Amino acid sequence: MFASPYIVEILTPRKSSADSEKEVMDSFAGRYRRILDCGCALSIPDNPMGQLRCGAAEAIELCALPVDSERVFMNLNTFHAKEELDRLLEKASVLGIRYLLVVRGDGSSTLPKLTPESIGGTKNVATSSDLLRYINREYEGLFITGAAFNQYNRRDFEIGRLKEKIEAGAKFVVTQPLLGKDPNVDAIEELGIPVVVEAWMSKNVDLLYKSVRKEKDERAQGYDPAVNLTKLHRAYPENCVYLSMLSFREDWKAVLPRLSPKTPFS
Repeated sequence: MFASPYIVEILTPRKSSADSEKEVMDSFAGRYRRILDCGCALSIPDNPMGQLRCGAAEAIELCALPVDSERVFMNLNTFHAKEELDRLLEKASVLGIRYLLVVRGDGSSTLPKLTPESIGGTKNVATSSDLLRYINREYEGLFITGAAFNQYNRRDFEIGRLKEKIEAGAKFVVTQPLLGKDPNVDAIEELGIPVVVEAWMSKNVDLLYKSVRKEKDERAQGYDPAVNLTKLHRAYPENCVYLSMLSFREDWKAVLPRLSPKTPFS
């Protein structure tokens, strides 16, 4: 389903950055181009950890960056006013962005929340399933939507939620960061949906556990991102891999074995 062996996560500049706008935008643009030039896809989170950042479409447009519709993924969560949500979707469509990773997201007191009734939801909060259903109904045929799967939650609960997301139009799923082979991830293979496995590429494993709200286990001792990535390739040889916290200072050819040897630069 995917044109690249890896999807590299890239953050847009913070709205409150103390650095000059040109400096941070130039840095973002350089990283964006590097990802595409080396044959990878890229994913741009939507205000991660509740931090207000430039939107994916906004940053791409400001930097006049090219959009490869098969290799640019925009994340979208429920922490937007309805009018802003529609503006984001319309701008993404105009730019040629096709892949959306739809999540409920991380909120904060500075971010608005979608009201469930504004997108056809019936619960007391807008869910990722509501947002998936809304996008696939109101923007039919414009986007390929995906959903998240948290293998750290109880299996029956999380698989039930994933089935609901698939019914709402999700066409692919991205896991939380994996520490080697995981039986909960193995269990969703039978659902017939492409699974992107996430690899944590930082040695700061404490941040990983904080991000997934899980207690550290013995697999975190002496964590080596490159070793873990090798384990994931062996356990899931056919799966695309989502790379979070990948350092842009590293020689990617040395740590990403699936990169083509003809990659123009690291």
